[in-house]
Amino acid sequence: MGRIARAGGPAPGGGRPLIITEDPVLLDDLLRLCAAAGAEPHVHHAVPGRSGSGEGARGGSPGAAATAGSVGWESAPLVLVGDDAARRVRGAPRRDGVFLVGRELDDPLVWQRALEIGAEEVLRLPDAEGRLVDRIADVVEGAGRPALAVGVIGGSGGAGASTLACALALRAARAGERTILIDGDPLGGGMDVLLGGEAAEGLRWPDFAGSRGRVGAGALEESLPELHALRVLSWDRGDRVVVPPAAMRSVVAAARRRGGVVVVDLPRRVDEAVAEVLAQLDLVLMVVPGELRAVAAAGRVAAGVRMAARDVRVVVRGRGPGGLDAEAVAGLLGAPLAGEVPVEVGLPGRVAEGEPPGAQGRGALARFCDGFWQRVLGTAQGVTA
Repeated sequence: MGRIARAGGPAPGGGRPLIITEDPVLLDDLLRLCAAAGAEPHVHHAVPGRSGSGEGARGGSPGAAATAGSVGWESAPLVLVGDDAARRVRGAPRRDGVFLVGRELDDPLVWQRALEIGAEEVLRLPDAEGRLVDRIADVVEGAGRPALAVGVIGGSGGAGASTLACALALRAARAGERTILIDGDPLGGGMDVLLGGEAAEGLRWPDFAGSRGRVGAGALEESLPELHALRVLSWDRGDRVVVPPAAMRSVVAAARRRGGVVVVDLPRRVDEAVAEVLAQLDLVLMVVPGELRAVAAAGRVAAGVRMAARDVRVVVRGRGPGGLDAEAVAGLLGAPLAGEVPVEVGLPGRVAEGEPPGAQGRGALARFCDGFWQRVLGTAQGVTA
């Protein structure tokens, strides 16, 4: 299995967006949205560094020269071009992260202007305010390459998906990756319990159930229990077993924005909330015992997962006498083989005594996880086998 390509990339420059407009009403709107996202923007009337460009922010002179050290067109992490300024921006070097913004964008030529400046999208206010605040907040939080998000799901009951998810997160954290483990299965007993931290202080899923808008990435990470050098979002011991899809989407998106690794333990039933998670994952590992009945059950689970997930691979866990080998299991499911995890003698007993899965560095489970991270993250990330 090769290295996984993650969506997105590092944001160029610092954390301050660039606004280009001379429209005072639009400027007021954009400054308000930047303030809502916690950003302090640079404001110019044209492309910085060009003749006639200036700082222009609230009282600045349109003809003033750009101040030394002010952000440039190519170095700004995000560029918001007012529709009034589109013609002045034509000819600037093409780059990512440019948006054409306005209040009256019914002009059919607006799309031509957006194309001329290489804009990713045309945003009409006030309809697109929420999306724009999200993009600006990404800049403030230093959003660059998102976390590699891996989901783990059992192809059949008792396949050991939660055990593998826990071990993957533990080994990633021990290799120095910023790691968040998300318990997506309300009926699984709690990943904090598996890590021996059910009494640890921090927020659980019910605390986020009311989330509708953006969840701050830094605030999320700091609010979660820290166990074995990783952060864990689990369920509490209460009766709530449902988190609305919008809240699920917001929380997982926030976890990804922190970079590093996100591991999600998934339930076998794919509902609307689980589909929101699957859509954000780079890779889903389906754990399947090497037995014909388990493979038959996994086929039904795989059908549901593939409706929302972009990449599903099989992990074969153990093989009984007369069972199927790993290649045969993957072939029957029509999915690539991510590897095989032998049954680790004594693991259930050690877990019952409080040792989390994957803690034994020389064990079969830890070796599989270390090899997996080395393959998908690459040696540049410092993950060693």
